[in-house]
Amino acid sequence: MMYTKDLEEIKNTIGYDVNVGLSEKKVKEKLEKYGENIIKEKKKESIIVKFIKQFNDFMIIILIIASIVSALITKFQGSNDYIDSIIIIVIVVLNAIMGLFQEEKAEKSIEALKKMTMPMAKVRRDGKIKIVESKNIVPGDIIILETGSYVPADARLILTSNLKIEESSLTGEAASVLKNENVILNKNTSLGDMVNMVFSNTIVVNGHGEAIVTATGMNTKVGQIAGMINSNVSPKTPIQKKLEEVSKILGVSCLVICLLIFIIGIFKKIPVIQMFMTSVGLAVAAIPEGLPAVVTIMLSIGVTKMAKKNSIVRKLPAVETLGSASVICSDKTGTLTKNEMEVVKVYNLVRDTKLNDYTLKIASMCTDCDIEEEKNGKLKVLGEPTEIAIVNSALKIGIDKRKIDIINKRVKDIPFDSNRKMMSTIHENDNGFLVITKGAPDVLLKKCIKYYDGDKEKVLLNEEINKIIDENKKMAKKALRVLAVAYKKLNSINNKSNNELEDNLIFVGLIGMIDPPREGVKEAISICKKAGIKTVMITGDHIDTAKAIAENLGILNKGELAITGEELDKIDEDNFRKHIMDYSVFARVTPEHKVRIVKAFRSTKKVVAMTGDGVNDSPALKIADIGIAMGKNGTDVAKNAADMVLADDNFVTIAQAVKEGRNIYDNIKKAIHFLIATNIGEIVTIFFGLLLGMESPLLALQLLWINLVTDSFPAIALGLGKTDKEIMNKKPRDDEKGLFSDGLWSKIFFEGFMIGTLTLLAFSFGQKMYGLEVGRTIAFLSLGILELVHSFNIKSEKSLFKTGILDNIYLVGAFILGTFMQIIVVLIPNIADVFGMTNLNKTQWIVVFTVSMMPILIMEIQKKFEELKFGKTIYRKNVEISNG
Repeated sequence: MMYTKDLEEIKNTIGYDVNVGLSEKKVKEKLEKYGENIIKEKKKESIIVKFIKQFNDFMIIILIIASIVSALITKFQGSNDYIDSIIIIVIVVLNAIMGLFQEEKAEKSIEALKKMTMPMAKVRRDGKIKIVESKNIVPGDIIILETGSYVPADARLILTSNLKIEESSLTGEAASVLKNENVILNKNTSLGDMVNMVFSNTIVVNGHGEAIVTATGMNTKVGQIAGMINSNVSPKTPIQKKLEEVSKILGVSCLVICLLIFIIGIFKKIPVIQMFMTSVGLAVAAIPEGLPAVVTIMLSIGVTKMAKKNSIVRKLPAVETLGSASVICSDKTGTLTKNEMEVVKVYNLVRDTKLNDYTLKIASMCTDCDIEEEKNGKLKVLGEPTEIAIVNSALKIGIDKRKIDIINKRVKDIPFDSNRKMMSTIHENDNGFLVITKGAPDVLLKKCIKYYDGDKEKVLLNEEINKIIDENKKMAKKALRVLAVAYKKLNSINNKSNNELEDNLIFVGLIGMIDPPREGVKEAISICKKAGIKTVMITGDHIDTAKAIAENLGILNKGELAITGEELDKIDEDNFRKHIMDYSVFARVTPEHKVRIVKAFRSTKKVVAMTGDGVNDSPALKIADIGIAMGKNGTDVAKNAADMVLADDNFVTIAQAVKEGRNIYDNIKKAIHFLIATNIGEIVTIFFGLLLGMESPLLALQLLWINLVTDSFPAIALGLGKTDKEIMNKKPRDDEKGLFSDGLWSKIFFEGFMIGTLTLLAFSFGQKMYGLEVGRTIAFLSLGILELVHSFNIKSEKSLFKTGILDNIYLVGAFILGTFMQIIVVLIPNIADVFGMTNLNKTQWIVVFTVSMMPILIMEIQKKFEELKFGKTIYRKNVEISNG
């Protein structure tokens, strides 16, 4: 709470002379007490632990158990045919390797924070100025701050000279902060308003100063953020939750079915070994082994697609998560806006364009900016953000400060300070001396006696003063930072005080600046709104500025609220969460506030995306369902805490990523639909075959082949389907709804029973007419090919005759490849022997292809029925509406 105390109280409290500083002995004692001034890392998991965690999935565990049981039975039988067990284990291990590979870019947030710590710092110890490693700085040290240096620790200022600190990485404000050691603040002052403090990892952009270190290491603001990153755990993504649900449903179903088989075996007096092998076969049939791999592949394809559109995905599930987002919490500075000040309006009393140019000309002279020419020939302006904006604006109209300074040599300056709220520069030219002053309009106007109309100087009457004041208010309401510019000419400056130099000025004009919105952001927010996504602004900036920009961008609409961090602290958690959806703008907030806001939105069961670029955004980026960092101007900390990075720093890219995410989810849903329907078909084939007293229609190895080849290829192809043109006109899906809501389970079961029944009919015919081996071969071919055929039914809810088969060329390719691989197993004798099959004659092949084509006919009838049913529902609703 050092910012609440005056300098005398601070000097009395610390118990030593600030002009001498700490002794080396005292420094050693404090290092032992407080530790080094470093950011501590979170303990990392070993690669072995990460690999083992890949097996933490219900389906995977059941598969491993199935493979172990299969191996034990094989050993017990003495056949040494471990092919089933080996294939299952290979699939499981490959899955784990893929998952581990995707985690190679494990979280590096704390490492990035460490790298950002300035290695060296200037301090006063034992009465001498010393340069020490910043890790050895301790509370109580006197640090020396100079232009261009990083602040090595949090500290209370005791001396300043026009000291300006750039704190955007912590507060989110683009403009640098003028510091003042004499200000005394209350305990509820927000971080952005602590003008008597400096904070670790911020940058000195102007002036110099001295400060007493108040916090080091993990106790600094940056350290607290690191602690928040350590303590917060990234939530599971929607697709991860849905796949967990699927895994549990399928796993429990598998165990129930195996138990039923065990009971049936007892009643039918089937040998124990045969009963176990049948159960293993059912386990293989019930669990889509390729599902995790298929989803991973589809997400990887989504990553590639999004990378081409400037969205770099760091964590695979994030590809889909953004598609389910219903709230996007966005930082203002650098995300919605450019994070650079820009002159947007110049005003003079006579509304003369040439006079506006003159205003910019003399204002650019009254700056401390330097202009450098880069290798590509472009000019780069260096300095404080507001002054950079003025000089850049002048350069755009052909006014080069460097050329003007040659003619008007700068001989003196009166630096800006918070009391005067002005700065002045004095220039000498052939006609004498020119004093240029710029500052706060309300202060500078009191110093003006005349105004310049572009031709001559006129007396500044109350009428003109009122016009200037009114214009200043209008510009301020639009969240513009306004500076007034004035001048006066002198023959001599000798023996003149600073007050005399800044009196009796001639007003020229007002310059209005703002950190402007990025191009296309307004349109992107509109697209998100149409898609049912609420955009929320969270910023460390002042509330008036935030509200003005939010209204301009369409974020803050009628009936929606804006609130400051200070006001937020007064609201209890339950009340805040209850009304969270009423708020669209949060201003003057801290990193802790940002985390609280994100958690509040998530408590309403919304899928929350958080965008940001600064260190201050990192904890919220991590706690959100999906964190999105800016790639160009974002800090390393923000990038490494995020799930996704926008390479172009463009909010517009988010709208495109949402569209891609929604498409990926729809396609994953189709793939899961297909895989589970076909697996239910396999369960029906085995289970009902046994219930009907048949031999097992398919062997475990045959089922594995079908699951991996004829199931996986079409599933991946379904994941590459085209985007629905209307996808961004739909509301976000309800994350509380299951993956199989809206009647999907009934569809899947219907399709599964259709597949199983057709396969059983094929097997029954083959076994009865030609024997068990031929029956299994016909069943194997029929099941595999009819599943491939059925994939075309799933790609759209519309009739296949309306959509055609060529709208997804990948699915056509999967069908050709899958059919070829299915047939080749039977045609090559050595492979056929391994799989327990035989070649077929012409009649048997006709049976296979007849059965395989049946799903199209059955599903077309089913789709027509659904279409008629839907039409009747719409008609009935329209009648109800027309009848009132």
